[in-house]
Amino acid sequence: MISHGKDIKVFSGNSNPKLAEEICKLMGTKLSEAEVGTFSDGEIFVSLYETVRGSDVFVVQSTCTPVNNNLMELLIMIDALKRASAGRITAVIPYYGYARQDRKAKARDPITAKLVANMLTAAGADRVLTMDLHASQIQGFFDIPVDNLAGNPIFVDYYAKKFGEGCENMMVVSPDVGSVARARAFAQKLHMNLAIVDKRRQKANSCEVMNVIGDVRDKDCILFDDMVDTGGSLCNAAKALVEVGGAKSVHACASHGVLSGPAIDRINDSVITELALLDTIPAIDPKKSSKIKYLPVAPMFAEAIERIYQEVSISKLFR
Repeated sequence: MISHGKDIKVFSGNSNPKLAEEICKLMGTKLSEAEVGTFSDGEIFVSLYETVRGSDVFVVQSTCTPVNNNLMELLIMIDALKRASAGRITAVIPYYGYARQDRKAKARDPITAKLVANMLTAAGADRVLTMDLHASQIQGFFDIPVDNLAGNPIFVDYYAKKFGEGCENMMVVSPDVGSVARARAFAQKLHMNLAIVDKRRQKANSCEVMNVIGDVRDKDCILFDDMVDTGGSLCNAAKALVEVGGAKSVHACASHGVLSGPAIDRINDSVITELALLDTIPAIDPKKSSKIKYLPVAPMFAEAIERIYQEVSISKLFR
């Protein structure tokens, strides 16, 4: 690792310590020592057990469930580092929670993604490194640099090895109209055609009608989305591809496996052959589902952190 006069320190909160350890292993450094715990009433405390004065510090913390606890841990760690005279603090947030509240969809809605951006900046973060923001314009909510890594190269590599590029019998499918741009970029990299599942209610209180835009009959389909929360949209889109479109099989992939509520049962009961997720959020117990497979993001984050530390461009990671 090239040094520019500062040492590098990587800290982790409690949201995804395994990922932080894997990143450090790939970088050839050790995870810095800190204690992040709670008082008996639930208040979070942070103790840093090594000096950070003048250091280039990276804090790895996904704001996944329990979202508010993990967010507060991150903010308090940043504050502790700032007060300990860290040279630069980068918040490494593989999964950025509250990203779905990125605009006023109806009257009197909050824009929580902007509020979280303000909180991170106020706490003392100098830059943010994240992956597949739910809405890429969230980068503009910050007045500090934000690097939004793309997870799709990991999926492109995985599916190219699994099925081969440009297989005529395969199609990439966007599970809704809102995800078309993301799915199109993915399809172009795999040299596959694109289809879209369009859902709409014909009238109030009536059942959603699924339309498949594109010919998926007898095709092996890859549903591509940025996150799976309760799994409803993904599983319904997969069902429509088979029942309405006549697809032969359905694979699915998403960057962030939030998997809340009935998600795992829905995936297990669905027509989806396999759901590939990135480990930006800790993996579920493999016994809960044989359909879910996790792909590692540590190599990409390790390279991004090294490039930020060395003050060289990370644009190559976006291609």
